[in-house]
Amino acid sequence: MKTRPASPEDLPFVYECLCELEEIALDFGAFKSIFEANLANTNVHYVIIELDNQSVGFASCHVQGLLHHAGLVGEIQEMYVLPNYRSQGVGEVLIRYFMDLARRENWVHLEVTSNRRRTRTHTFYERMGFVQTSLKFVWRREV
Repeated sequence: MKTRPASPEDLPFVYECLCELEEIALDFGAFKSIFEANLANTNVHYVIIELDNQSVGFASCHVQGLLHHAGLVGEIQEMYVLPNYRSQGVGEVLIRYFMDLARRENWVHLEVTSNRRRTRTHTFYERMGFVQTSLKFVWRREV
């Protein structure tokens, strides 16, 4: 397995992954604009994992300085592994990639939020050493 930073050429793969993750067809134009802007942002890390030269997973981590932690915090925003490659260590490699980056760059925390219904994913994060410390509340603007 090989990890590498995402590039503009990865847009179709990442778009497909995140539409699957969210179970909706995301607005491609808006998605593309955000993807391109974030590729240029040094506080956003987009990572592709490959197996036999085929992209099989994607993860993103956004880093920011937070007052209430008095330091840098990385938050894994998205992570998706193609169904045929799950339970084969792909997700673990992605998480360890960000854990190593957190150590090198002296982040105070590495955080992840996961939808309440993804209980298998919660077990995975706990196995990787994450501890549930918070609840997330979301306000959605009416469209």
